[in-house]
Amino acid sequence: MSRFDAALMWFRRDLRRDDNAALYAALKASRRVYCVFVYDREILDALPSRSDRRVEFIEQSVTELAGVLEADGGQLATLHGVAKDEIPRLAQQLGVQAVFANRDYEPQAVARDTAVAAALKVAGIEFITRKDQVIFEQDEVMTLGGTPFSVFTPYKNAWLKKLEPFYVKAYPVADYAKNLARAPGKYRLLKLADIGFEKTNIGALGIAGGVAAAQKLFAEFSPRMARYRDARDFPAKKGPSYLSVHLRFGTISVRELARAAWPGSGGQRSEGAATWLSELVWRDFYFMILHHHPQVVTRAFKPAYDAIRWPNDQALFKAWCEARTGYPIVDAAMRQINQTGYMHNRLRMIVASFLVKDLLIDWRWGERYFAEHLNDFDLSANNGGWQWAASTGCDAQPYFRIFNPVSQSQRFDADGAFIRRYLPELKDCDNKSIHAPWLMTPLEQQSAGVVIGRDYPAPVVDHAVARLQALELFKAVKG
Repeated sequence: MSRFDAALMWFRRDLRRDDNAALYAALKASRRVYCVFVYDREILDALPSRSDRRVEFIEQSVTELAGVLEADGGQLATLHGVAKDEIPRLAQQLGVQAVFANRDYEPQAVARDTAVAAALKVAGIEFITRKDQVIFEQDEVMTLGGTPFSVFTPYKNAWLKKLEPFYVKAYPVADYAKNLARAPGKYRLLKLADIGFEKTNIGALGIAGGVAAAQKLFAEFSPRMARYRDARDFPAKKGPSYLSVHLRFGTISVRELARAAWPGSGGQRSEGAATWLSELVWRDFYFMILHHHPQVVTRAFKPAYDAIRWPNDQALFKAWCEARTGYPIVDAAMRQINQTGYMHNRLRMIVASFLVKDLLIDWRWGERYFAEHLNDFDLSANNGGWQWAASTGCDAQPYFRIFNPVSQSQRFDADGAFIRRYLPELKDCDNKSIHAPWLMTPLEQQSAGVVIGRDYPAPVVDHAVARLQALELFKAVKG
């Protein structure tokens, strides 16, 4: 017998029907389940542009989800407003006894859900949440002493030791789909224009929202997973899965991905699969860090490094943002994010290191820039990655290890294929000169059709000099 006569399923970062923890719980516990997605104005109104690839990705995913639920006899109501107000209001209008949602771990989301739970409680409505974004959350993987890990490798070892098939098993939502219901009243499926946004270039980029698009990418990546370890660091190669934006918005289940990579559930047995599974563990690790140390959103994980007096040269920051640093691998990476909203993971490390340790700019400036431009922006991973590169975070790159942008370029884009894709002005440079074009003689520049300082900028800083300056900044606070 159902526990609730009617319940409301609130979709957020879980835009799929299948293997959805909260939806499964709602359908199993309720005779009728209504569904809603809120285009939350607290989030959308803060975006700097009305043309945002992520919003279009969400709209495409929501539209697909609405069609899937409709085919099952249900309906997805879409609202545009402040979610913490809209959800309690809708729950009372529908006369439900419970609202179900999957847990979100970002501080702003936690505050929102706390407010929603309080408002629902006043109305006598339960707020029930489930784990769906991660394999292990919050306190599920701890040290033997019961404290949170702050170093990745022991966390990973404990994570893998705890893992068993139960944790990656799919929720059989389809078995209870008959309990989906259409909400009384009229609820129009909102489109981009209805919420004040415009179409972007994601179609031209080959990016598409929704489960079907995610499954297509996953099917294409699966045969390549065995080669992931060897191919993942080379931006000109098809090494990554390109699923990060789908994980971000839940158009694919993290359990499905973990099953495919973990031999214990029948997944692939290869070094590539093990490496890819480690990336999923990193994702859980950063969610765990954010839960236990929410101060990292604005402060260094290692408090001593908040005392660093960054020069924060505005002109240098602008050159970094606009891909005018004179270092080709950095500029090509910045053009990639500016034009597509995506940046290869190796390049994220290179440009972050360059901003902090060559340009001597506070890591938070770069973190905010990525937050505005990345299609797959996720607060925990973005913050963790930036603090790793800046040497201010948990298990971070030691401050005295500083990426050399030229040697990184030579190692990971040896023939300059990636650089040429985004910096066509350098396309005729030879494979040696393309990594440090300022070293070309005037005759070589003429031959390559690029004059440094005119057609492509000279380096804004000298890496060797900047490296020493960065070391001094860190040493000053290390004592």
